[in-house]
Amino acid sequence: MADIEALRFGLQRLGKVIVAFSGGADSSFLAWMAHDTLGFDNCIVVTAVSDSLADEELDACREFTTSWEMNFIEVKTHELLNPLYVANQSDRCYYCKTELMDAIEPIAISNSSKVTLGVNLDDLGEHRPGQLAAKQRGASFPLVEAGFTKHDVRKFSQSFGLKTWDKPASACLASRIPYGIDVDINSLKMINRAESSLRSFGFSQLRVRHYGDLARIEVPLEDLPKAIELRQEMVLAIKQAGYSYVTLDLEGFRSGNLNQALAGN
Repeated sequence: MADIEALRFGLQRLGKVIVAFSGGADSSFLAWMAHDTLGFDNCIVVTAVSDSLADEELDACREFTTSWEMNFIEVKTHELLNPLYVANQSDRCYYCKTELMDAIEPIAISNSSKVTLGVNLDDLGEHRPGQLAAKQRGASFPLVEAGFTKHDVRKFSQSFGLKTWDKPASACLASRIPYGIDVDINSLKMINRAESSLRSFGFSQLRVRHYGDLARIEVPLEDLPKAIELRQEMVLAIKQAGYSYVTLDLEGFRSGNLNQALAGN
């Protein structure tokens, strides 16, 4: 059961923290709680800026931390230099988090701070190799320790006035590329352009799954009629992003559905 006081106590026990901040509901809530509990000097919020981070997500990170006057730092990461990450096997996220920890640890050491991640209890049952990489490097999961689920994070975020309380689940751009297909800068840019264009049509929750020159669009089932209505505009936008073929997934949006391919492994 979520305990807000236990969360504050856990953060106070850590003393000084680095919050790995992606801008999602979980890391936003953890960043706000750490900043509110420990203060500006004892809480550094760090966003890893990489080719797999959507432009709009970076803008959201900057806006959130500025609005709450947080101690915010951006660090550049270079996942694409690691062939194990580029190979895009089922453990890709492990190498992503390893790169993140490589970038954050010098800041943590110089500030005598503990690295924390916004992992919640619901995340523990999913395929998340990145969690293992962070845990192996000594990162702490305060939300887990205080008993927070995704629902709890959203509920308390709303009560504290955080705009991220109902932010749709997101993930890095590389997660749009099926396992076994190499991750490269051109593919990430195509996905970024395509999803940005679709959001301009009013789709808040969506994915553009990348299959070379074919894009498979996922939107929630209730938005399928809208997608059909805007078919011509969407096709043009996706082709302008660099794709030759455009498909609409009639099963609708499913977060992390590319992990279904792992079931038979």
